[in-house]
Amino acid sequence: MNNIATLPAAEGADTFCEGALLLPVHGVRSGEAYAVQDWVAEEVPVALEFNGISHAVMLATPLDLEDFALGFSLGEGILDAAHELYSVDIAPSDLGITVRLQVSSAAFNRLKQRRRTIAGRTGCGLCGTESLAHVSRELPVLGDATVALERQAIARAMSQFQSLQTLQQATGAVHAAAWCSAEGEVMWLREDVGRHNALDKLIGALASNDIDASTGFIAVTSRASFEMVQKTAMAAVPLLAAVSAPTSFAVATAERARLTLVGFARKDDLAVYSHPERLTTAGRELTSTSTGRRAH
Repeated sequence: MNNIATLPAAEGADTFCEGALLLPVHGVRSGEAYAVQDWVAEEVPVALEFNGISHAVMLATPLDLEDFALGFSLGEGILDAAHELYSVDIAPSDLGITVRLQVSSAAFNRLKQRRRTIAGRTGCGLCGTESLAHVSRELPVLGDATVALERQAIARAMSQFQSLQTLQQATGAVHAAAWCSAEGEVMWLREDVGRHNALDKLIGALASNDIDASTGFIAVTSRASFEMVQKTAMAAVPLLAAVSAPTSFAVATAERARLTLVGFARKDDLAVYSHPERLTTAGRELTSTSTGRRAH
């Protein structure tokens, strides 16, 4: 006897969800087995080619790939500015998606020099292991804040994420990165299964729309790795707020770039790991008023 209940499609499954596939799911709920159709986030190999040369392959959600290509190129220092990207061609295949970028001669020369440097220092060609010098590459040093950010602006931005993350609502499997105004309004948001990809997509969107990213801050739904600090600094954004923790290398990188790094940004709480002078509370500079361990 088949005692598996066939439930209606999951809530929202009757509405098309870009970036997700509707797949059969079996499970147990309240002790009863069930079968249902539900949305699962797409994850596909995405290959980036620069002027016909394959450079990197990432697993990503196949949304906003033009933004992804531009943001990745800027964050990696391949492009100095958005105008060095001439065109982007998206070519799907059975194996994944190839994103073909045509870039300026200067940008392509930088890429070739970087590839030669990596190959020479690793001794194993382009095996995917970059040199220590590249990992700790020079970053722009952010200037002093002209207008301090109110602590409550971060809480205001974080409170908007749930309603704006349409793909996360459908799948429960993706991260988001958002650029927020100094007042805490989420102005631009991108989603992806990878937290770094979401940030690349956001940075690409800001650059392609000529947004002065230095006038606001970036908030993310993940921990803050050093790569995310690095990408934020390269985009000239003065503050990165993460819902989870940073790593020690992320903190050291933020200190070096004079970037304000915030972790555990949840409701009205937060922890500032570098350059707290950019944040104010009730109009006063944020300073430590008590000691003791913070609960995770």
